[in-house]
Amino acid sequence: MTQQENPRSENVARALVTLAEDGPVAIITLNSPETRNALSSAMLEALAQNLAKAAQQPGVRAIVVQAEGDVFCAGHDLKEMTAHRSDNDGGEAFFTQTMRACSNVMQQIVGMLQPVIAAVDGMATAAGCQLVAACDLAVAGPHARFCTPGVNIGLFCSTPAVALSRNLARKHAMEMLLTGDVFDADDALRFGLINHVSPDGARAPALALARKIAQKSAQAITFGKKCFYRQVEAPLSQAYEDASAVMVANMLQADAREGIAAFLEKRAPQWVQRDAS
Repeated sequence: MTQQENPRSENVARALVTLAEDGPVAIITLNSPETRNALSSAMLEALAQNLAKAAQQPGVRAIVVQAEGDVFCAGHDLKEMTAHRSDNDGGEAFFTQTMRACSNVMQQIVGMLQPVIAAVDGMATAAGCQLVAACDLAVAGPHARFCTPGVNIGLFCSTPAVALSRNLARKHAMEMLLTGDVFDADDALRFGLINHVSPDGARAPALALARKIAQKSAQAITFGKKCFYRQVEAPLSQAYEDASAVMVANMLQADAREGIAAFLEKRAPQWVQRDAS
């Protein structure tokens, strides 16, 4: 059965992510505010499907990714990941599958012919911050916040680091990754994570930016985008493969187990491991 023939897969895509067109601009909306738009397995599948659909629509020259609710994206679904610790392998296969799916979505965005613009109104954390960094451009509203808080729960944000290190100066990226602090839109602009801060919210200016780009030569944009990412850094696939393996290995450590449990139980973690060994 193909993906198009799978009713459940199509329903997941419609429920969690919506796709609309505004002239030459496709608008993809993360539509699960009750889960803080967390990148669950279903959300990643839905996002990948809708990105592919948008890319294939005739006349679409740019894509805006936005979100419903107060949180742009809370990163991976820690409840879903914790549930798989009861698997026979302690969750290793599921963690591997999840990191691969997430890395594929990020590379899908980079590999798309159309520019992808994030419109961020609210919090973007961990893999949600990674999603913003993976987009070609980003616009933030005044209440947007950004963080990679994995270190606070015993889990270094290794895969978000791939996208951050390709967008931010190294010391800015490391500050986000090592502290887990929350940074506001002005900080994100200063760091180079976003392009603009709009006092009236991100959606309208992101759409305006997409429309401006859509007026340019589609062929020129396609050649330019592909060339930019091909030459600017080492191949993303190699970096994501390594970071995903590190992320999985980290997920299997005692401190990650304790840190995530403490986060979900709203208590202070009791660290087991004191170093990286």
